[in-house]
Amino acid sequence: MNDRPHASWIDDVAALNGLEPEARALVADLQPMTLEAGRVLFSPGAACSGFAMVLSGVVRVGVNSDTGRALVLYRVSADEVCVQTTLCLMAGLEYSAEGVTETPVRLVMIPAARFDRLMAVSRIFRTFVFQRFGARMQDISRLLEMVAFVRVDSRIAQALLARADADGKVAATHQSLAEEIGTAREVVSRQLDAFAKSGLVRTARGEIALLDRAGLEARASVT
Repeated sequence: MNDRPHASWIDDVAALNGLEPEARALVADLQPMTLEAGRVLFSPGAACSGFAMVLSGVVRVGVNSDTGRALVLYRVSADEVCVQTTLCLMAGLEYSAEGVTETPVRLVMIPAARFDRLMAVSRIFRTFVFQRFGARMQDISRLLEMVAFVRVDSRIAQALLARADADGKVAATHQSLAEEIGTAREVVSRQLDAFAKSGLVRTARGEIALLDRAGLEARASVT
């Protein structure tokens, strides 16, 4: 659904402050859209029709195997770019992953032709895209290193510590944790049972409570 006319979204993106007049004219008429959580933005094999500027909310990008396994590659929030979309637009490739709105998302879709023109005429826009593309590639490299070289129990401990709130509670299912660290749900369930028997966590439906943060930190540091 389109929001009311609102060209000043450009001024709300700090990285685009001072956008050159020609570049600003290319996008000033584009209107933000609000999408509900769970909306599929792209899927493997699809062509890319535009560049999504996320203004608020979170888009989850991941891959799924034929066996039902899944891995979250990264998330896109405000002031970030999607590696998949950038590659598709710049190299003429099809999507190889799936993008889904994890929360309600507000974004502006820049058509492919305008994206190409922006990259050609705007130093500020090019800097925005390339800097964030590079940072995202570093995140993906760290994810691959973790999946390849870090033990599953350490990865689960790291994920729990990263996602815990101030009360030491993690709102997550075994499946969502499995997708975060690149393993099977059954593996996560077995490891959480082992953590619970060791007094590190307490599990309940859809929630995990951290009982021994120091113990989990010790597990997280083991590779």
